[in-house]
Amino acid sequence: MDIDKWYTRAAQEVIVFWQTDRDEGLTSSEIKIRLNKFGFNEMIEKQKPAWWKRLIAQFQDFMVLVLLAATLISAFLGEYADAVTILIIVIFNAVLGFVQEYRAEQSMDALKKMAAPTAHVVRNGILQQIAARELVPGDIMALESGDKIAADARLIEVQNMEAEEAALTGESLPVRKVSDKQYHESSPLGDRKNMVYAGTSIIKGRGKAVVCATGMVTEVGRIADMIQETEYESTPLEQRLESLGRWLVWGCLAICTIVVFTGVAKGEPLFLMCMAGISLAVAAIPEGLPAIVTVALALGVQRMIKRNAIIRK
Repeated sequence: MDIDKWYTRAAQEVIVFWQTDRDEGLTSSEIKIRLNKFGFNEMIEKQKPAWWKRLIAQFQDFMVLVLLAATLISAFLGEYADAVTILIIVIFNAVLGFVQEYRAEQSMDALKKMAAPTAHVVRNGILQQIAARELVPGDIMALESGDKIAADARLIEVQNMEAEEAALTGESLPVRKVSDKQYHESSPLGDRKNMVYAGTSIIKGRGKAVVCATGMVTEVGRIADMIQETEYESTPLEQRLESLGRWLVWGCLAICTIVVFTGVAKGEPLFLMCMAGISLAVAAIPEGLPAIVTVALALGVQRMIKRNAIIRK
């Protein structure tokens, strides 16, 4: 049996697989064994980089490095007003980027808030309330209207049950649940009506379900794992900006070289022409571009968050 495709199997098959009983549930001894085997039903958050590392990373962008170089050159030339202005822009850009990324990395907290604090289960033939983190595969959950689902489970009994799954699938309408149907393995998450998932809620009816996945193996746990494992890649916009920055730098250097050689050829002092060329290069750099892009991206991220999108970076 595919251990992640319980919706393709009959309810009794799932009960037999997990060696449980729909009326008696699991025994105390079996629960201890399964807790040791599967662990607690909770999200595992991996260590985040230190805040100072995230802050330093804000200064590693190519355009930002160019601006820092422009700041030093301006100060060297005695253009202190320009140097301070550019430095303020760089710091503003770094702080804004740092704050936005810090907020984005709180996505794990958002997923944790979806978790139910408690669950009603049948153990040793007795209906009882337990901490949700103590759920194990094979537990028989008793569900009724108003309950928040604490783990992924295959429904084995339903009475006029409907679930709200918008937090997981995006479907705004209630989903009518069944226990006596099986679905094709290619069925999307929202169409698996014989399943209930961690983070969703029962809004009507009642029923029973056998727990099939807990913790990071649940659907919401997989999302959390994917968020934490995804390596950062430059976006097309960032790639274009870096390319633009490089073209600007090479263009400025070329123009400055032409200015210097032209001035020297006309008999102007070499030092004076070098200073003029450097000043021209600094003036040609678009100091506000990184900050403008960061502000635009931050506004876009805020709009996405309002639509319940999870943003990592």
